[in-house]
Amino acid sequence: QALAIRNGEKRNLRAEDLVVGDLVEVKAGDRVPADIRIIKAQGFEVDNSSLTGDSEMQSRGLEFTNENALDTKNLAFFNTFAVQGTCTGVVVRTGDRTVMGRITNLASGLETGETPIAREINHFIHIITGVAVFLGVSVFVIAFILGYRWLEAIIFLITIIVAIVPECLLVCLTLAAKRMAKQNCLVKNLEAIETLGSTSIICSDKTGTLTQNRMTVSHIWFDNRIVEADISENQQNPENLKKPVLQRDCNGDPSESALLKCVELSIGNVINFREQNKKVCEIPFNSINNYQVSLHDTPDGDDRYLLVMKGAPERIIDHCTTIYFDGSDTELNDYWKTEFNRAYMELGGLGERVLGFCDLRLPLKEYPKGYPFDSNDVNFPVDRLRFLGLMSMTDPPRANVPEAYVDRKA
Repeated sequence: QALAIRNGEKRNLRAEDLVVGDLVEVKAGDRVPADIRIIKAQGFEVDNSSLTGDSEMQSRGLEFTNENALDTKNLAFFNTFAVQGTCTGVVVRTGDRTVMGRITNLASGLETGETPIAREINHFIHIITGVAVFLGVSVFVIAFILGYRWLEAIIFLITIIVAIVPECLLVCLTLAAKRMAKQNCLVKNLEAIETLGSTSIICSDKTGTLTQNRMTVSHIWFDNRIVEADISENQQNPENLKKPVLQRDCNGDPSESALLKCVELSIGNVINFREQNKKVCEIPFNSINNYQVSLHDTPDGDDRYLLVMKGAPERIIDHCTTIYFDGSDTELNDYWKTEFNRAYMELGGLGERVLGFCDLRLPLKEYPKGYPFDSNDVNFPVDRLRFLGLMSMTDPPRANVPEAYVDRKA
């Protein structure tokens, strides 16, 4: 289903009923119903992993940024997932003419050549056929010479031909496929089994094949020490995977999901915590600020609003004047900036995505309960905050990948 604007009226249409020129509205949680050119957007981000295999979120807006359609920011593509914000776009491609449709057609139209074993089998069949026919005819002639009746001679001929044909070849391939299936390797083409034995280069997708396709918090820098988090594969809830995408406990931006899962595993009751600390205002993340800010009520008897900020560490540290260490606030001096840079470089050197975090309790006199916060014309402080720490995230490899890599290399 798509929310389309046609002839000035909003109506729900099936994706296949959209035509070029329709206006469609897309919000977080929707799948883009066609290839669209964005004409209006607010904090809009999409997950292009189904198209490119990259699990990083891609921001989308009005600006034309690249000649390559896949890289420009003013296009969103059919079957990609909107994870944040809203947008309005005009349909430019539908059905098989979309990028996804064209990729599908190209993939289905690939010519498949003969496998090495198919070529060898065909060559072998020609040889066997010649030998079988020669021997069969020879036996037929010899049988006549020896005085056998013509019917008996034909039986000898057929017996020779059948005896020479290698009937067990297909059975051997089937047994090999069965053994591979026990190792979770599904073979659709039996002829590919022999080809695998002579393969010298294996080209593999990364996201979801070599990796678990789930961003996970791997390291935390807090109290001037780096703590390693659990990134094992046994953290997923199988029951949760059976639910529709929009009904799952954690969906949307992979980085946000990683943070939620980390807190749930370490502390628990994330849903309760969010209900008790209701959000009253938010500045969404954008590529200009490189941070996201939200303001919350607090249930701990302190009537002051809590401001929290997360984003690019180098931008976050610029907004802070103190750092939380050993249970108290400490001045963010040159020593702590050096320690911050050391930790940041160490985590970044691991090839992981690093986020910084800080907070601030707003003065009650200036910001009493019910204060009308405005995220467009910001009327609250975003400087002189307290730095809390760093979190780094990665899409961890599957547990059996290193062993499989070593086996294949050997």
